[in-house]
Parts: sequence; structure tokens; C-alpha cells
Amino acid sequence: MLSIPAACWLCQMPLALAHHGCCSLCLRNLPRLPACCPRCGLPAATSRLECGRCLLHPPAWQHMVAVSDWQPPVRELVKRLKFFRANALSSMLARLLLLRWLAARREHGLCRPTLLLTVPLQKKRAWQRGYHQMESVTRSLAHWLGCRYLPAGIRPLRQTAVQHSLTARARRRNLRGAFRVVTGVRDEHIALIDDVVTTGSTAGEMSRILLAAGAASVQIWCLCRTL
Repeated sequence: MLSIPAACWLCQMPLALAHHGCCSLCLRNLPRLPACCPRCGLPAATSRLECGRCLLHPPAWQHMVAVSDWQPPVRELVKRLKFFRANALSSMLARLLLLRWLAARREHGLCRPTLLLTVPLQKKRAWQRGYHQMESVTRSLAHWLGCRYLPAGIRPLRQTAVQHSLTARARRRNLRGAFRVVTGVRDEHIALIDDVVTTGSTAGEMSRILLAAGAASVQIWCLCRTL
């Protein structure tokens, strides 16, 4: 971790506003995503319209917002937050996600969420890590947006196999019936917050059960989307 709190996490130059965590130059120089489908978040011919994949087989959620592909420097920041408990990064990562959502809202007219939820950790993984890496990020987002955040709005019902060891089809089977909505979500516009989205199987299953419980819409917000 940096020894100087008021320094940019990327270039280590002094910051005028310490809580931003990232200077304006590094912010402008973050690698840009290619043109991606606004719904699934995967590369497409244009970012204005849904891709052919989504027209044929639309995911359960309505829109995806991602800060970066799974590449430096955001990848390294996510690893530090996730595996090394670098909580000082939370405010900066929340700001990057908020800025990306604001840009997507201007481009696509996204509705403002009324409820934020995080993808829950399995009990064993939560015990191993000792904390949920996205809770502090989501609390900052909820504060800035003026909406509710329910840390335990979705709960795991059973232990599932580690997702990265499975094929896309096996991931979907692995997650079927693995979660339960334990709060009222009827007519809520929900943003589901996660650190990394890979195949979208987890996001898809949770979006499915949220919409089945009466949610008006579901957006997926993530720090990294693997392309």
C-alpha cells in the first residue's frame, strides 16, 4: 500500500483531493473499452444498440456498466482490494464506477437505481477472506446516489463449485437454485454490484430471481468485464 494517503494510487503523485484516489491525468489515461453491447457488455459493432447475441438470446438484466476489461491497472487494483484487503481503494473504485455509470446514463438514458445489491459470497469464502470486498464500494455508491443498499438482500442457499473451473454451461447449472432473494424488491430499479463479470452466469441467475420477485429492472455494474 502507499505510505502517503494523499497520493494517486497509480502514479503516486500528490492529490488535491485525497479521497479521489486517482489523479485527473491517470483517470484520462485509463485504457478505454472497445465498442461493447450496452446489454451484455461484450465487444460489438456499436455501443449504441444491442448486439445480435442479445437480440437472439437476451440476458436477464437490462444493461451492463463496466469500468475496464480484465487488464491493468484496474485488474491490479481489484486484486489488491479482493485478496489483500486494501480498503483504502474502495472510495476510488466506487468513483470510477460512478463516473462510468454517469457516462452510460447520458448515452443510453438509464434509470437511476432505487436499490443497490451486491453479489453475496459463499459462507466458506466469506470466512476465508474475512470480509466482502465490494461492500464498502457499494456503500459509497449508495451514499452518492441517495438510494438504499441492502448488504444481505440476496443470500446463498448452498455451497457451489468454484466458477472459474467450470464451462459456461456448467456454471449455469452450478448456480441454478443457489440463491434466494430475502428482501422486498417489487417495483425496485436494482443495480447489482460485482467486482468482475466473466461469463455472466452469476449475474444472470441473480437477475432472473430478482425479476421473478417483482423487480422493475436490473442493471449490472462491475469494475471489470472480461472480453
